[in-house]
Amino acid sequence: MRTNNSKVKNTIISVYFILIVFAILMATVFSAFSDVTDNATLTFFIMAFSFAGVFFLVHFISRYFEYDSDGVKVVIVNRGLLLSEQFNYREHKIEFEKDNLVAFKFHNYIIFKSLVIYVKDHKGHKNHETFNVTLVARKKRKYIKQSLSKMVKNNRKAS
Repeated sequence: MRTNNSKVKNTIISVYFILIVFAILMATVFSAFSDVTDNATLTFFIMAFSFAGVFFLVHFISRYFEYDSDGVKVVIVNRGLLLSEQFNYREHKIEFEKDNLVAFKFHNYIIFKSLVIYVKDHKGHKNHETFNVTLVARKKRKYIKQSLSKMVKNNRKAS
């Protein structure tokens, strides 16, 4: 089974554009925040930190996810959505044989979803890898869960 969330890229670019327009709008109506405090410097820093927080939150959440379980090996890739073609700065990739999968778990936080994969290495130790699946559609997460459950069930029967 192969799946990814490549269609989300345009949405994230739109969110970044809206954030930049919002920052420009806030800079132009800077005087409207004078009721919060009379200190203009404090108002500026509150707005700047709020914008930076939202910007980095979107940057943290926006990750490309690819899952491929066709063949003998399973390949799972996470990378940044923007500038990922030119720079490979946020790539996280794991490739393992299906019979080395021990377990998996989906974590669902308020604004962040992750997939934790537990894999046996060649020495028999159990390692875990975490992947960001926030922008993967619920239906695709369900298919990934079914695929991984089938692998774990087959591995338990074989042991």
